[in-house]
Amino acid sequence: MSKYKAILFDMDGTLVPMDTMEFSTGYFKGLCKRLAHHGIPSEEIVKCIWIGTKAMIKNDGTRTNEEVFWDTFSNIIGKGKEELNPDCLAFYGNEFKDAIIYTQPNPLAKEAVDIAHTKAELVILATNPLFPMAGQVTRMGYVGLEPSDFALVTSYEKERFCKPNPKFYEEILKRMNLKPEECLMVGNDEYEDAWSCSTLGIDCYLVTDCLIPSDKYHHNGPRGSFKELVEYLNNL
Repeated sequence: MSKYKAILFDMDGTLVPMDTMEFSTGYFKGLCKRLAHHGIPSEEIVKCIWIGTKAMIKNDGTRTNEEVFWDTFSNIIGKGKEELNPDCLAFYGNEFKDAIIYTQPNPLAKEAVDIAHTKAELVILATNPLFPMAGQVTRMGYVGLEPSDFALVTSYEKERFCKPNPKFYEEILKRMNLKPEECLMVGNDEYEDAWSCSTLGIDCYLVTDCLIPSDKYHHNGPRGSFKELVEYLNNL
């Protein structure tokens, strides 16, 4: 075992290589198609999703991200969660699988997670909780992973904060009874992953294949390609 009790992985751009804007734009088409029978114009759906997403990112912790999203989305769109959510969940469990075309393959993802299990007691999927669990499961499936590969998978149903708020990581530490120095975060965003977790004292490895740099913070810790990450994990 390494010095770490837990190894945390980001998903978008880390385990699953992608351009997040290209991915979002692409899968929105499928979601709008699923919701078309409700009579809401596609451009209105997309606009309200972004507004709801921004509201989740600003969540102050008094409600779950799910509650924040649907309160915001429903108030603007004029239709409630009870009417729209069944279609949304059906989409994330089915058609969302087709959005794999907006990502790139990563044959090393499962290997990295498997190695992490030999180096730490806990392996956690610390993906930004902007999706329901059904969406998290589908997206990890793009690279051959499943919920049983992780001790915890963050989702909008459970979480009350989002990256880059450090409280997102604080909540994980509390839930899993972890100290910051016991954790290694693996991410690709210099601000949302590296800055956010390092403010708490969590170590970070920055994957550079789909690096999102920041002009607010420069990560001086370890970084490299996903292939180099696998080597790094092996050597822990």
